Amino acid sequence: MKQEHEKIDRNRRAFVGAAAGVTAAVVAPGIIMHSVGAAPRSEAVTDDVRWGLLIDTTKCADGCNACVDACDAENGLNLQAMPEGADPQKWEQQKSQWIRKVQLQDDQTGVVTNLPMLCQHCEHPPCVDVCPTGSSFKRADGIVMVDRHTCIGCRYCMMACPYKARSFIHQVIEEQLTRAPRGKGCVESCNLCAHRRDHGAESTACVDACAAEGHNALVFGDLKDPESAVSKALKAVPSRQIREDLALNTGVRYSGI
Repeated sequence: MKQEHEKIDRNRRAFVGAAAGVTAAVVAPGIIMHSVGAAPRSEAVTDDVRWGLLIDTTKCADGCNACVDACDAENGLNLQAMPEGADPQKWEQQKSQWIRKVQLQDDQTGVVTNLPMLCQHCEHPPCVDVCPTGSSFKRADGIVMVDRHTCIGCRYCMMACPYKARSFIHQVIEEQLTRAPRGKGCVESCNLCAHRRDHGAESTACVDACAAEGHNALVFGDLKDPESAVSKALKAVPSRQIREDLALNTGVRYSGI
């Protein structure tokens, strides 16, 4: 199902500046955490790699939400239902989004650019710095995540994130996927399909969906490997970070802006 794009941000320059066993535990009212007994990793998570994305905005199609829909399905966000009696407009603002499509308009040329906005997986993540419990953390391979078992829902990380990339779960979660545990009162965001990384997969749901649509606007891979697809793509085209002025050294880069 396609979603409307967010309101065009006209201030473009400022913007750019299969389990072995499953268990479940009730942590608190409305919070049910699942754990998956997966096959052991052949290698531990290491800083020998750094996962990242290159997003080519010139290939990001207007009206296409394939990456958003794929992310929702991969992580069970498509299972969230509007609570009975809730205001539809408020629900649209409150429901979780790990990827959202935004539009930027150049205030001089009027050219509109479409791009997916998600966690940027910063080398120096502000969300990690402000978390009082350590629930917001960065893995050795560069993926920024939230430990929902220890998240207290203070939302400091949401305030600290310059990309508005995190969501807070307001409602009781009736349905969820074992690979993506979710619970009321927790914060969540894109984790570059970490469950796939931990089982040796080489892509993400959003990248696969974009390729299936024929756009190929997203390239994923190891930023430290000069022979990876993403490293080669970064060498081939000029790219930049969103909010370069913050010097966060993001793992997500954009070309065409």
